[in-house]
Amino acid sequence: MKIFVISLSGRKHAKSVRHPSVFMDFSSACGGWARRLATALCVALVALLMQNSAWAVSTTPEELTETRARSAARFEGVQLARTNEPGLVVVANHDVVQKNGRHNRPMRIGDQEFSRGLYCHAPSKLIVRLPSPGKKFTAIAGVDSNEQTSGGRGSVDFFVSVGGAEKFRSGVMRESSAGIPMNVELNGATEFILQVSETPDGIACDQADWADAKVTLNDGSEIWLGELPLRQGERPAYSTAPPFSFVYDGKLSKDFLKEWKLERSSQRLDENRTERLLTWTDAKTGLQVRCVAVEYADFPTVEWTVYFKNTGTNDTPILTDVLALDLQIAKTGGGDFILHHHKGTFVRADDFEPLTTTIKADTKLRFAPPGGRPLGQVFPYFNLEQQGGEGVIAVVGWPGQWFAEFTGDVGKGVRVVAGQEKTHFVLHPGEEVRTPLAVLQFWRGDWVRAQNIWRRWMFAHNVPRQNGKPFSPQMMGCSSHQFGEMIRANEENQKLFVDRYLEEKLPLDYWWMDAGWYDVSSKLFPPDWPTTGNWKVDTNRFPHGLRAITDHGHAKLVKSIVWFEPERVAQGTWLYTNNPAWLLGPDGNQKLLNLGHPDALNWAIEHFSKIIRDEGIDLYRQDYNVDPLAYWRDTDAPERQGITENHYVSGYLAYWDALLHEFPNLIIDSCASGGHRNDLETLRRAVPLLRSDYILEPVGQQGHTYGLAQWIPYNGTGLTGLDAYTFRSQMSSTLIACYDVRRKDLPYDEIRRWLTQWKKDVAPNYSGDFYPLTPYSVANDTWLAWQFDLPENSKGVVQAFRRTASIYESARLKLRGLEADARYAVVNIDDPKSEQIIAGRELMEKGLLVTAATQPAAPVYIYHKTK
Repeated sequence: MKIFVISLSGRKHAKSVRHPSVFMDFSSACGGWARRLATALCVALVALLMQNSAWAVSTTPEELTETRARSAARFEGVQLARTNEPGLVVVANHDVVQKNGRHNRPMRIGDQEFSRGLYCHAPSKLIVRLPSPGKKFTAIAGVDSNEQTSGGRGSVDFFVSVGGAEKFRSGVMRESSAGIPMNVELNGATEFILQVSETPDGIACDQADWADAKVTLNDGSEIWLGELPLRQGERPAYSTAPPFSFVYDGKLSKDFLKEWKLERSSQRLDENRTERLLTWTDAKTGLQVRCVAVEYADFPTVEWTVYFKNTGTNDTPILTDVLALDLQIAKTGGGDFILHHHKGTFVRADDFEPLTTTIKADTKLRFAPPGGRPLGQVFPYFNLEQQGGEGVIAVVGWPGQWFAEFTGDVGKGVRVVAGQEKTHFVLHPGEEVRTPLAVLQFWRGDWVRAQNIWRRWMFAHNVPRQNGKPFSPQMMGCSSHQFGEMIRANEENQKLFVDRYLEEKLPLDYWWMDAGWYDVSSKLFPPDWPTTGNWKVDTNRFPHGLRAITDHGHAKLVKSIVWFEPERVAQGTWLYTNNPAWLLGPDGNQKLLNLGHPDALNWAIEHFSKIIRDEGIDLYRQDYNVDPLAYWRDTDAPERQGITENHYVSGYLAYWDALLHEFPNLIIDSCASGGHRNDLETLRRAVPLLRSDYILEPVGQQGHTYGLAQWIPYNGTGLTGLDAYTFRSQMSSTLIACYDVRRKDLPYDEIRRWLTQWKKDVAPNYSGDFYPLTPYSVANDTWLAWQFDLPENSKGVVQAFRRTASIYESARLKLRGLEADARYAVVNIDDPKSEQIIAGRELMEKGLLVTAATQPAAPVYIYHKTK
């Protein structure tokens, strides 16, 4: 047997206190002793920072406080008093301060190695800020000798100052000197200074270690300095400038917007959301700029959309270069920024591959889809990490042609801009346009933790709800593979398939009727499902309409899902022939229904609402198999570039909003050749049941889950697996079973067993936290693994895949998010007798040993905390 160990990078995972708002509210209500309790809990939080802690992923008070301060500055024009946050502030240092080592190696003083502390290079000055009064500071000071050379190179002098008074001084130390232990009384101070000075010997390599640096607080708790957040200098004041920009009549908004009349207002939307409204008006031209921001109280998240309206009687001057997001992210940590981003969909195995790019001072990254569908090849979700334990998630919500740029700037950090890619237009009297939705989420600690805060925000505030709850994992069945989508389908065979699924005890939640149920006649083309534009049921194949099938399913507690593609219009169809003014594109070619045209939008709302109602449809599936960019841009005049797209996008969102208003429990499935249109605005209204049109083989499916789970917590795919490896590679929030159930020779016993395991043991954990346990890969000679952890229920699941060419029979996977001192029952779901009781600390530090004697294989382990 061959065993190898898989883990992520050496970055540790910062966790936060479960339900911090509980003790914060308790503190404010109960007076001084409760405040001391709250302080002690905050201290415990800092002590746990950057460790595999025991608690659920949740936001910290510090993250919420900082987000509130940022929002107050940007949207209220108020600079809230800044608190001295616990951490290390680098006032001066030659090169970068490094925590707990030097260039990924232990620090070394003489012949002693140290894995905790701070590596600095003189001249160096650090301010240490504590969460509560300190009792003493201990460390070993010495010149680092990691270069393994002798000769006494480098000489420094160490100082510790408390309250302006020098409390420790080492005197001149050289590389050959032994380390000097120190024990400095802090006497209740909440901050002190560490300083390393050069000596006048002219020798370079003044490399200094504060080894085993630790603070004991007055309450007896301890904090290792190498676990505190690291900031490069004092934080700058939060900017009160608008977080967007534009050019109007050739002038930059930052140069004139402060001169326009500004009105502010706020309203509480619900217990966790507050809307901030800012309205600027140009008295000369009548242009009104309205920024609608939403601040979240339960997450470190703020969002905004900007609207431009011509309230005057004449066309406005040219409005151009409209940036929904225009921010300078200040550099507060050492080293370069790291951008975590993903590929979009190419309809390939590597769709949604996670990528990491270092942003240096001369780096400029630009992202934009090629054809107007927002996830085509690129991905509008970004996580910008600073090397100091903090960062910001930035997301562009725009179901059209967006762009984003990240530009490094020496000494200033990174400038982030994003918006609709082309904006250069006048506005007619009464006309209004909007920017993409911009969302920022600020975080501390670890970027993987930040992704899980994002997942939790998505579930709490974005994933569509049904009967007041987020849409839950579903099992759907279809016959698209057997009947050419629905071209050869009819009432009889659709009822037969529903009955056969239920007869085989394959538990259907929905029956799926895909493209081709409508009249596909055209004088120009043979009948086929892409002939869209005759939106009425084909009564030759469905004489009683789709209602006969949906009623048949409803009687057996099976809901219905039906495919639509209202935006694409084929030649020779009713829409093409009778309503040319509603369409975009040249004659003689396929066209696009212009949802920015008021009459076309109203027709679509009324017509498709009637079909949904008349045919008893429970889930509306909308596809989009066309790149719209050329249709939009070819329509625009030189002084109206971007206007068609802007109105179209607004109309598309208004169309879905109207359907959801008419049918409050309707679920919408977002499809665009698979996953091409899953931006945030879309996902607030829909779930992606088919995340990619690439469903050919299991390795691609594994990679799609790995990539999307970090950002889009609810997603689905097709289910064709007749073996455990393929089936489990396809497991996701929604399964679309594509089996030919007319066959009696399929392995139904196995399929039922796998479905039961998915429903009972795996799918409930999808609403929890996601941890990649191996590096991403689509190579066939490796393992891939991940963990879904549901800390609220003290349970989770580990999915591992030994691929076809992997020579390794076992892998040891270091789990995340568990309680170190708790014990967990862990079992391979294929072998109930395999249950082991393992300490959380062992599972996180040593790892879970997973085995697979055959290849390929897909072992699944579930765990729960024991009493």
